[in-house]
Amino acid sequence: MPAVEGGGTEAQAKDVCLRLLTDRARSRHELETSLAKKGFSAEVSSAVLARLEAAKLVDDAAFAEQWVHSRHTYSGKGKRAIGLELRNKGVTGAHAQNALDQIDSDDERARATELVRKKCRTLRLPSPNDPDARAERDKIVRRLVGMLARRGYSQGMAFGIVKSELDALGADTEDFDGEHLG
Repeated sequence: MPAVEGGGTEAQAKDVCLRLLTDRARSRHELETSLAKKGFSAEVSSAVLARLEAAKLVDDAAFAEQWVHSRHTYSGKGKRAIGLELRNKGVTGAHAQNALDQIDSDDERARATELVRKKCRTLRLPSPNDPDARAERDKIVRRLVGMLARRGYSQGMAFGIVKSELDALGADTEDFDGEHLG
């Protein structure tokens, strides 16, 4: 295959894509971006990616499902964060939504609870007799809610789970409503 001006051959582009795909599955957009950065022309990239899609080596729907499962199960990400990651990887709305539908609210709540419980194992809750107990407890709540927020869980779900888990650990959350935590 002759070299195309401003890039390389289709065989070279295919080799780049196959090397990238050996690490992990990738979206078409990710591969296009990588090829563009390496200087391959749009025509060469399109031809190679079309052949890889025909061979089922590039499949955005399968990639999205795999990404959602992996990020939720192993990284503890919520639907909102995973959806943003998929958009950043160029996965279309329909493929992203179908993949995100794998996670229902019960799954999301269970994973968030698991993350809070794991974090609580390393926390030292203040003694109720301590004059700064409320301030310390609020600081712990902010940390736990913030951890869940960074992973894409809603604030309401995060506050509810944190309150429930702190109650289970014996923390005094009777006066807790989350309003003053900002």
